[in-house]
Amino acid sequence: MSAPPASPRRPSLWVIAGPLSRRHYWMFAAIGLLVPFILWAALSASAWVDPVFLPGPARVFARLATWLIEDDLMTDAGISIYRVMVGFLLSAVLALPLGLLIGAFRPVEALLEPLTDFIRYMPAVAFIPLVMLWFGIEESAKISIIFIGTFFQMVLMVAENVRLVPRAQIEAAQTMGASREEIIRLVLLQSAKPAILDTLRITMGWAWTYLVVAELVAANSGLGYSILKAQRFLKTDVIFGGIILIGVIGLLMDQAFRWLHRKAFPYLHGRG
Repeated sequence: MSAPPASPRRPSLWVIAGPLSRRHYWMFAAIGLLVPFILWAALSASAWVDPVFLPGPARVFARLATWLIEDDLMTDAGISIYRVMVGFLLSAVLALPLGLLIGAFRPVEALLEPLTDFIRYMPAVAFIPLVMLWFGIEESAKISIIFIGTFFQMVLMVAENVRLVPRAQIEAAQTMGASREEIIRLVLLQSAKPAILDTLRITMGWAWTYLVVAELVAANSGLGYSILKAQRFLKTDVIFGGIILIGVIGLLMDQAFRWLHRKAFPYLHGRG
């Protein structure tokens, strides 16, 4: 008698660069999000740390509820989202064409990349006195800080995305008689689009990290302002609540970028 056929082996979850089902992805994501909260709750419930310095999750979420009902949380969140989005969009509108030109033309790279490298190492917080002198204490000052913190990084990342387009694609287009404008628009930009969208997703995170710095500029509203004000009065539950809320908003934006990437470039995600 012949041996019964062996049942097919289930693929291991731990294959290097292997596939992962959506169910397993969300299972691991839930574990990764829940475990730190469980550890936080256990540590705050112990006698090792004073609750003044480490309030428990229940206290923080209760404070968030009070903030929402009594202290106009939605207005603070809305103004912070507005500042981040305007600063980020202004960066993107200027950085995308500039990065494309730097990545496409060596003379533009030689002209602008050293200067951009030089400025990007300057801390955005150091520009606050100048920004206040130039723009006062209005919204434009806060948006400018977010712009400064993201623009120069974005330019260099977009330029690198364009430089990574295979040379063979450019040579093929030149052989077929494509003009410089057609090569930029139909070869470089089209090939670099997936990487550029990832660059925008990453720099959106940087824009949020500069929010608190931006709201140092004589703000009287916003999540960053509320965190800074709470620090003066040792309201650590407000500080934790503000940080968690910024993290939640950032996570939702990040997932929106990932969804857009899957929809725009399904062939990079195993579909289509």
